[in-house]
Amino acid sequence: MKIARVEQMRSMDRFAIEKLKIPEEILMENAGLAAAYVLNREIGIRGKKFVVLCGGGNNGGDGFVVARKILADGGAAKVFVLGDPGKYKGAARTNYTIISGLPVEMETVGAVDDLTRDILHCDGIIDGLFGTGLDREVEGLYADVIDFVNESDKPVLSLDIPSGINGNTGEIMGIAVNADLTVTFGVPKIGNLLYPGYEIGGRLFVCHISFPPELYDREALPIQVNDFVPLPTRNPDGHKGSMGEALVIAGAASYFGAPYFSALSFLKAGGGYARLALPAAMAPFIAQKGSEIVLVPQKETADGSIALDNRRFLLDLAAKMDCIVIGPGLSLNNETQQLVRDLVSKIEKPVLIDGDGITAVAGHPDLIRKRKGETILTPHLGEMSRITGKDVAAIRRNRIDILQETAKHLGAFIVLKGAHSLIGSPEGRVYVNLSGNSGMATAGCGDVLTGTIAAMCGLGLGTEEAVRKGVFLHGLAGDLAAGDLGEDGMTAQDILDYLPLALKTDREGPDAALRDIYEGPEVI
Repeated sequence: MKIARVEQMRSMDRFAIEKLKIPEEILMENAGLAAAYVLNREIGIRGKKFVVLCGGGNNGGDGFVVARKILADGGAAKVFVLGDPGKYKGAARTNYTIISGLPVEMETVGAVDDLTRDILHCDGIIDGLFGTGLDREVEGLYADVIDFVNESDKPVLSLDIPSGINGNTGEIMGIAVNADLTVTFGVPKIGNLLYPGYEIGGRLFVCHISFPPELYDREALPIQVNDFVPLPTRNPDGHKGSMGEALVIAGAASYFGAPYFSALSFLKAGGGYARLALPAAMAPFIAQKGSEIVLVPQKETADGSIALDNRRFLLDLAAKMDCIVIGPGLSLNNETQQLVRDLVSKIEKPVLIDGDGITAVAGHPDLIRKRKGETILTPHLGEMSRITGKDVAAIRRNRIDILQETAKHLGAFIVLKGAHSLIGSPEGRVYVNLSGNSGMATAGCGDVLTGTIAAMCGLGLGTEEAVRKGVFLHGLAGDLAAGDLGEDGMTAQDILDYLPLALKTDREGPDAALRDIYEGPEVI
């Protein structure tokens, strides 16, 4: 499912009105009817009382349509207008005029006390205060009303996006409505699917409001949900080599988990043969825990990291592999960091760079841009800051734009890890991944991700599909683990152990609850 920026949504609206000759009033009518349908299905309308909060723009116009539909379906609606009713234009003005002539109570709000009694005695609230174009902090009367709505604990249906959420970023602009249901129009906006907007939007629905598929599903919308990528069929006559071979270059003194998780997750996610190049002194300890991993001990620096002297050997070994992982737990030793840069610049196979490997290449973008093989980077926000030179707060506020710019600039696939991880491609496509949970915010989880993505490369998926599938399966394993164990106290080992079940579940189809989450908003 495609996702739009606010300005793209406005462009789609204009195209529908000017080129497709769909009147604005019809688009608004469809939006309001869709919201009323969800309200009726999820809460019920007949015999119930609703408060409809309408702001001064088209979001308020949508609210007028919902109020009219509530009346038609046997409910009672009281409309509260925040702002000057004389400023309504176009379709919003038309629907204000219509609702003014119907037996629907309507009141202009001057203070929060004007609506507190009605909210406390209603069965539900329709939030039509702000649309998706909000780009300033919510203050004054609007903030007071939103605060009271949240304190009321009444069911809330938000129109397009919870009021107070930035449609382009998902940020809370000071304060925002905590919705139980959100009906978004045309296509979902970025703010509907990124945290914290996603978290306070409740169950999300989308109505295409008469847009034809060539408008809402076109290539010009490069952002989309990370939807289903089928796993390759396993060859019943296959062998370990045909299931993919990976070289993981990882580990340093005191960093035993990262190499273990990275290499074993390759096998747990379906890969055939994992070689782990690690400091020689670490090999006996890793062998006790991961006996399925082929260990390739390396000469060490004085700090216990992999020495630069291993360069030629590692280059020769990498040439025989399907995928190379570099970086988990490698350390920041200067010699080892130089080794990373030398390997990245010379290896011609797909390379996945994570952790300390990202630090090694962050200040050397030409190493990535000039590579002959494809590159995958898997940074968290701090590592993305090193890559881009931008501070973490700026990236958090504008994740998708910065991800797109950086992936294009470097010619690399980038997984920006976090809640609803983002996958950026060199061509500018961005995928929002919906699997995973907060229990996965634990040490070693990212190392499991690296091996899972590498396994997808080894199984024969193209790089873009491998990255998308690896990110999804990693989240699915975390969701399955959380379902059995709970999110509190989950470890990377738990996620690793659930990878085989994740692949099995993916092939057979997840249960309805997970499927509803992974498929994105329900289309109505």
